[in-house]
Amino acid sequence: MFGADKGKADRLEGKGLHIGIVQARFNEPITNALAQACKGELARLGVKPEHIDHVFVPGALEVPVALQAMAEKSHYDALVALGCVIRGETYHFELVANESAAGVTRVSLDYRVPIANVILTTENMEQAIARQTEKGVDAARVVVEMANLLEAIG
Repeated sequence: MFGADKGKADRLEGKGLHIGIVQARFNEPITNALAQACKGELARLGVKPEHIDHVFVPGALEVPVALQAMAEKSHYDALVALGCVIRGETYHFELVANESAAGVTRVSLDYRVPIANVILTTENMEQAIARQTEKGVDAARVVVEMANLLEAIG
């Protein structure tokens, strides 16, 4: 087993990793909190601030194309997608949630780069606020662990 030969602490070692973050500006107070929590945890895991590239896009639907542009550079060990889609009264919520998630997954598989998809999809602002810090931290842990796993697999 590829992950079994390393302890959990080793899998969460970010030293030497290069991470790209794409943040949607829509619902910016939430996405700013996600980014802050993610970058804080990346630093705690040993990722140097100068090894983190952070770009902004208008909304969740634009996140996948920016991730694709970053993945094409082959410079990143892992990527993070940050956004927040809050249910409204129209079908638009489902469209944005589903298409952004499918786009993120497609980029990850097409370029074989781990992507933590932290485009929150919530019923209301209160749910988004309740998740913003925890999910930002989770994103950092996911990308570091997956980058190390893919490196171990070769």
